[in-house]
Amino acid sequence: MRLRKELWFGFSLMALIIIPVIALMPWGHLTNGHLGLMMLALICVGIMLGFPTAFTLMGMGVFFAWLAYHSVDPATADRRVLDLFVQRTYGVMSNDVLIAIPLFLFMGYLVERAQLIDKLFRSLHLASARVPGALAVATIVTCAIFATATGIVGAVVTLMGLLAFPAMLKAGYNVKVAAGAVTAGGCLGILIPPSVLLIVYGSVAGVSVVQLYAGAFLPGFMLAGLYIGYVIVLAKWKPKLMPPLPESERRVEVPPFARALAQYGSNALTGLWRGLTGGGIAGVAKRTVLAQLLVTLVPALFIAALLGVTYRMTTAPVVEASTAGLIEAGGLVAAPSRKARCQRASSAHRKNPTRRNLQPSRPLASQARRPQKPRRARRQPPGIPPTQRNPNDYRCPSGSGSRSPSVSPSPYSSIGCGTGSGWKYSSCCSPHSSRWR
Repeated sequence: MRLRKELWFGFSLMALIIIPVIALMPWGHLTNGHLGLMMLALICVGIMLGFPTAFTLMGMGVFFAWLAYHSVDPATADRRVLDLFVQRTYGVMSNDVLIAIPLFLFMGYLVERAQLIDKLFRSLHLASARVPGALAVATIVTCAIFATATGIVGAVVTLMGLLAFPAMLKAGYNVKVAAGAVTAGGCLGILIPPSVLLIVYGSVAGVSVVQLYAGAFLPGFMLAGLYIGYVIVLAKWKPKLMPPLPESERRVEVPPFARALAQYGSNALTGLWRGLTGGGIAGVAKRTVLAQLLVTLVPALFIAALLGVTYRMTTAPVVEASTAGLIEAGGLVAAPSRKARCQRASSAHRKNPTRRNLQPSRPLASQARRPQKPRRARRQPPGIPPTQRNPNDYRCPSGSGSRSPSVSPSPYSSIGCGTGSGWKYSSCCSPHSSRWR
């Protein structure tokens, strides 16, 4: 049986990987580093044999983790491997950054299923028909644009290999140049944001993904520009590698109203304006001409709006937050004066005079279990003769307090300033008013 060249190449590459590993591996004393190199070699071989990449990575990781734990403690190797498997799975599922990866893949799938890339490649192919190496240039530009929608290499290379590679071979392009244009443009998917590789790297290394995007944006498009420049120079230098497109490939059928408007000039904008203001064209409605004129002006309107918004944002005055009327925490509002508290308590008493006499229906359990302590002697206000002191008559220094009735002291009586009764008063009263300790 005769093997094809692809199979010979694959088997030769696998032999170049496996033979050095078998020959150079110290089988008598394997360390974690040796296990890691062996795992990497077997992963490459398994993927080249056609096994699914996801299951190959998962199976090799679990198997070699079991080998590492078994060399340390064989009794707990199984449990530790399964615990690590569950923990890493949950860690990946709970990572907010990695959620973007399936969403990017879904976006690329929608773009591919809607056949937007086919239309984009066809449009770029026609727009760059006069440029040397037009198909290769259109391929690289399409790959750069499609890379922003997928963020991976495989999807871009596969789709452009099915779309652009046959077109370049049909146009007489060199096989090496065509394959190089597809692979070089497809590799831009890991560099031009949003990139799945940058997301994974940012999540693993603990680096901001936004900063990685900002750092990779300019190099990605600069590399795409260098690819395009190289293709144009190579097409100019060696036209046989990338022959120009025939005249039939450069022409596109236009609708009848476009052929009717062609008599006003080759420029689309001036032709539509003359057709709109020239009194009408036979067979073409003014509504159609106006709609096409608006479509032609969309890029100019978008650029003008973008420039206007940018100018407004850069020249807008800086708005400073006013702190007028704000009081620092701990100031007058947070800690009112003693006089203000006394006035507030007096007004509350006038609104609800019966509140001061409220007492609990039954004493607390702690009070029932322990005997009442004897009351301490009451301190008399200084500066008042003993004959004029009335223990049931206390007023606030401002005179706004009300007279307290004579009620037997109780630990459950209400507490207030001038409005409270009983043996305990709040701190809002002045030093001249009575206070129980």
